[in-house]
Amino acid sequence: MPDPRTPNPPRTSFRRRAWLVAVLSLGGCAVAPLPTLQRDTPAAWQHAERDDAPAPDLHGWWKAFGDAGLDRLVDAALADNLGIAQARLRIEAARMLDAHANDASLPQFGFRTYAEPTPDSSASYFQAGFDAKWEFGLFGRAQSRARVSAGELGIAESEGLAARVSVVAEVVRAYVELRGAERRAALLEQVAARARHKRELLATRESLRLAAAREVARARAEEAVAQAALAEPRAAIVRARRQLAALLARDDEDVVGSGAPLVLGATAATADVLPADLLRTRPEIRRAEYEVEKAAGELGIAESDLYPHVGLGGALTYAARVIGHTRLSDADGIVTFGPAIEIPLFDWGARRAAKDARANSLQASVLAYRQAVLDGVTEVETAMAALHERTRASRALQDGVVALDDEARSTATLQQLGLADGLDLAASDAAVLQARLDLLQAEQERSLAFVALYKALGGAPLPPADDGAG
Repeated sequence: MPDPRTPNPPRTSFRRRAWLVAVLSLGGCAVAPLPTLQRDTPAAWQHAERDDAPAPDLHGWWKAFGDAGLDRLVDAALADNLGIAQARLRIEAARMLDAHANDASLPQFGFRTYAEPTPDSSASYFQAGFDAKWEFGLFGRAQSRARVSAGELGIAESEGLAARVSVVAEVVRAYVELRGAERRAALLEQVAARARHKRELLATRESLRLAAAREVARARAEEAVAQAALAEPRAAIVRARRQLAALLARDDEDVVGSGAPLVLGATAATADVLPADLLRTRPEIRRAEYEVEKAAGELGIAESDLYPHVGLGGALTYAARVIGHTRLSDADGIVTFGPAIEIPLFDWGARRAAKDARANSLQASVLAYRQAVLDGVTEVETAMAALHERTRASRALQDGVVALDDEARSTATLQQLGLADGLDLAASDAAVLQARLDLLQAEQERSLAFVALYKALGGAPLPPADDGAG
């Protein structure tokens, strides 16, 4: 038997140590690691054009056009575009919140007052004091909050990069369409002039009984069609100017002056970017990755809600009895301090359902990331193939224009020798103009395919140092 004279071990000290060990062990419950993302991409582009033409820089690809006016418009849009400004503000807001993501796991202090009448309404009690609470953020709760905040910040930064990529691409696209419409209008005016000249020649020949009335009528119809064709490029000019004004956050169509024809130089239908580089350059993929991080954090919070909330709490409270309407009794103060524990016991499975729902959302975000990678590679390959084919078409049509120019010069020589008349020359000139219109359309489609390629690659200037969207 134990000696009754031997003192019992201090139970209070033992309980304190046990409680401390329990708290420290709970702190070791770390959050689960992020899921593994499937980042597989092809080793090289399948539709890359293999030639010696240079590939533009991803952060200044539009300079391949060699147009100073376009460069100024892009710079102005990056500085003034309202969509970029909104994205910048959202990034700043997300940063502000991220800087305080772990504040919920720090000690919280507050001041409160409380008043309540006695049951017989003959007096009331007034309390005032300070309270403090410190939740430890155990079971991965603190780390999960940090993940959610970091994910939201990353999403905001990805949206900022997406805004820059989109604005640059839309400015270049609108500028290409503007210059193309201006050139198309100029060529169609020449077509209309040639049609008018042909109608006048036929009218003269009709007066000399050398042409039938139906030929003159047909010439008048051709002239009317040529005049009507001018409506499309003129409307396109207005539309492109308005688009550029909106992209620059202005209301003045004259934001773009007149300029020389826009011609895309000799560039390869590829880029100095490998498929694996899309993981960092394409904003849609970056956003999908941050969505995974955010979903993982939300799952971690839902899992931590299955376990107790553990912390410390304390208060310093003073209370006094209000007698009548004006008199206070002596105030008594009390200090309280101790562990604060909230244990979920029974909630009809709500917490478990929330955890399972968050787990499904996380799996969905992982699949969405893989889809974003596949979509990015597909979009780039499609744009690369389109640029390659548009380049081939432009070269073929260029050869056709050269051949028709030679024919027109031969017809002009024959006319000088009296072996061809004005109608032959008009027909030859009309063929040249139509070929030039076809070439112009092909060159514009090639330029737009070039824009689509670098938009798919995520091409945009690097953001300012204080922006962080890149």
